[in-house]
Amino acid sequence: MSTHRVPAEREGTRDDLSRHGRPLRTAGAQQSATVANPVPGANPDLLPHFLVEPEDVYIVKNKPVLLVCKAVPATQIFFKCNGEWVRQVDHVIERSTDGSSGLPTMEVRINVSRQQVEKVFGLEEYWCQCVAWSSSGTTKSQKAYIRIAYLRKNFEQEPLAKEVSLEQGIVLPCRPPEGIPPAEVEWLRNEDLVDPSLDPNVYITREHSLVVRQARLADTANYTCVAKNIVARRRSASAAVIVYVNGGWSTWTEWSVCSASCGRGWQKRSRSCTNPAPLNGGAFCEGQNVQKTACATLCPVDGSWSPWSKWSACGLDCTHWRSRECSDPAPRNGGEECQGADLDTRNCTTDLCVHTASGPEDVALYVGLIAVAVCLVLLLLVLILVYCRKKEGLDSDVADSSILTSGFQPVSIKPSKADNPHLLTIQPDLSTTTTTYQGSLCPRQDGPSPKFQLTNGHLLSPLGGGRHTLHHSSPTSEAEEFVSRLSTQNYFRSLPRGTSNMTYGTFNFLGGRLMIPNTGISLLIPPDAIPRGKIYEIYLTLHKPEDVRLPLAGCQTLLSPIVSCGPPGVLLTRPVILAMDHCGEPSPDSWSLRLKKQSCEGSWEDVLHLGEEAPSHLYYCQLEASACYVFTEQLGRFALVGEALSVAAAKRLKLLLFAPVACTSLEYNIRVYCLHDTHDALKEVVQLEKQLGGQLIQEPRVLHFKDSYHNLRLSIHDVPSSLWQSKLLVSYQEIPFYHIWNGTQQYLHCTFTLERVSPSTSDLACKLWVWQVEGDGQSFNINFNITKDTRFAELLALESEGGVPALVGPSAFKIPFLIRQKIISSLDPPCNRGADWRTLAQKLHLDSHLSFFASKPSPTAMILNLWEARHFPNGNLSQLAAAVAGLGQPDAGLFTVSEAEC
Repeated sequence: MSTHRVPAEREGTRDDLSRHGRPLRTAGAQQSATVANPVPGANPDLLPHFLVEPEDVYIVKNKPVLLVCKAVPATQIFFKCNGEWVRQVDHVIERSTDGSSGLPTMEVRINVSRQQVEKVFGLEEYWCQCVAWSSSGTTKSQKAYIRIAYLRKNFEQEPLAKEVSLEQGIVLPCRPPEGIPPAEVEWLRNEDLVDPSLDPNVYITREHSLVVRQARLADTANYTCVAKNIVARRRSASAAVIVYVNGGWSTWTEWSVCSASCGRGWQKRSRSCTNPAPLNGGAFCEGQNVQKTACATLCPVDGSWSPWSKWSACGLDCTHWRSRECSDPAPRNGGEECQGADLDTRNCTTDLCVHTASGPEDVALYVGLIAVAVCLVLLLLVLILVYCRKKEGLDSDVADSSILTSGFQPVSIKPSKADNPHLLTIQPDLSTTTTTYQGSLCPRQDGPSPKFQLTNGHLLSPLGGGRHTLHHSSPTSEAEEFVSRLSTQNYFRSLPRGTSNMTYGTFNFLGGRLMIPNTGISLLIPPDAIPRGKIYEIYLTLHKPEDVRLPLAGCQTLLSPIVSCGPPGVLLTRPVILAMDHCGEPSPDSWSLRLKKQSCEGSWEDVLHLGEEAPSHLYYCQLEASACYVFTEQLGRFALVGEALSVAAAKRLKLLLFAPVACTSLEYNIRVYCLHDTHDALKEVVQLEKQLGGQLIQEPRVLHFKDSYHNLRLSIHDVPSSLWQSKLLVSYQEIPFYHIWNGTQQYLHCTFTLERVSPSTSDLACKLWVWQVEGDGQSFNINFNITKDTRFAELLALESEGGVPALVGPSAFKIPFLIRQKIISSLDPPCNRGADWRTLAQKLHLDSHLSFFASKPSPTAMILNLWEARHFPNGNLSQLAAAVAGLGQPDAGLFTVSEAEC
């Protein structure tokens, strides 16, 4: 379309423009924009008037715009754009007659292209108007302005991520891109439109900034500024707003009961970081969560009699009396009253009393009393003699450490029936005064053969019904009494006061075993580790890391539980073996592993650097994939510590998902635990969830957490929005690296809260991801019914490990005593054919410790002790029998035991 100028036509005046470049369209602007030019003498009623006038319009992209004019009465209508007439051929004309007046009506349309507007772009605005003719004159319409619409891509200012505390104000600025027409701005919160009319806590300023008056947890989200006009819609970069909550202490609990019922003790109180609990990276509470203080309880004082008073004068009834009082001291603080009478009366002789001579009856009475007294004296002498003889049969040399202040009763073992031919009597050591132990060490053997070979699997089977447990660990009263005795010593004041993480027993030269159930922690006391003639009361304790101050330097981290065995300072003639789990991925190129031991003064020392052990050292360690076995000749408190040598060093974390067994509200919490991959940490979490009423909802997974300084992240995905709504307002939760790596907290957890749309909703399907940034990760596919699905509930059922926590004597070992002695005597001496203890170590894959075994008086005993520690109670004795029998000893009789010996 082209235009040409018609000089004869008079141009109309330009309308006033608004400050934005648009024509002002007020109520009277429509008529004022129309200009009439009547012909002199003509009828003014027949001047054209417009039914439709051109309107302002925007060109979007390259699409032309349409302008329309319609007038009545009109004989001609032409458009004029920017002062130039549009060619007639570019007009589309429609003529008609007005039905009511019969006057001619004319409608004209033209198209305006982007190229036409761009020719004058920057010089002036492009406008068009139409002029209508009739026989009475001409009329001009209002001007219509045509502009090219656009919206630039880049925001002049975008919102930035923020971390704010609860109830703090939030201001997110946004300046939209330049555009015509100017862009409208709206805000999205997690892709949902923010409507200030529905939430009085937020509003949008004239400068398009989003303001949150007081931050709430629900305001944690990703915010996006959106600018739009008729051309395009632009989105700013999302700004993550995290509303964090700093942890606050709860109120202190009441002080506990004094630990000592009499005298000086201690009491404690605790508080938790739950008021509120830290959330979304908020700071943890500062200070201690437990306070301890000394306390003193008044001891009960039993009453005691004062001395008797003097005898009173003899009365008329030939009696006199004397008295005493329960006042030396008087009973107080609940002490017992004095026993006996406070008044004593007896016959007396005075001038007023007449006494007759004693008759035959009195003589007989006196003789009878004398005879009874003599019998009582003889009976007392017999009892003293029997007691002394029994005293000689007991071991008088009992371990007397500072913590074993009250004696224990020697264990009395009933012998098996005399008619049982399969009894083994271990003859007492004649050089000492220990008791004789009798018990069945060989199982019954059917058949006439007087001997049986070691290679038969049942020869190494555990002891049968003839086993005797010399000491059981645990009526609660006994354990509490034992703990109270330990707590009187400075070194043991940090021992756990509960009995679930502690066990103890009484042992002699026969040895035994202590175990803390479901923790993987045990102490093996081999035979002859305790000198003959000695009896020790030994304990084994598991500590919580937060209760023991273990100093860690540099990149060190705690890899095992902290375990105490004692009492320290007792004499041992053989190494005992302490077994405990660890969570490190052992690699000599990634870790420097050290065994730490706490001295009696409380300081921690490195007593062993794994990989650099000296054979004659007091400590030695067999490190396996998930457990370590520490040989030690000194009891004390131990912990395995690792120092990362590279970013490839990794700790094993076990991931557990728990949820409520019963859900009575719309909210449903999924708790994700990240804990050390050790049995003791698992036991603590399972016990905690039992108290909370939780159940396992997925099989546990293991994640390798590396020393890369990257945090651990957790997120939930694919939650069906029609049934559930996630109340997590950020894309993920995060656990800081140091909270995991320092090892002082055995487990950490995050909670994902979901809300059901309806109480009838019971099926849940979603995905939960746990990963270390730039490291290992695990994905859980959750798909179960929250009301009746319990298929994972039994996976973590805690079971007792090998029966009672304390086993003494042969019952603590899988290898029968006589067979053990025959193996030791046969394999300790060197053999030219190689059928000695070295070959046994190779068969059991222990050949890397040959120098350590060789440094001991009996290498075979060390090998068998380590086998017992690693394989109790579920070890395969048949495999051990096959390994021993396959050594190629020339005399097969070395591995036989006759029935006479049993």
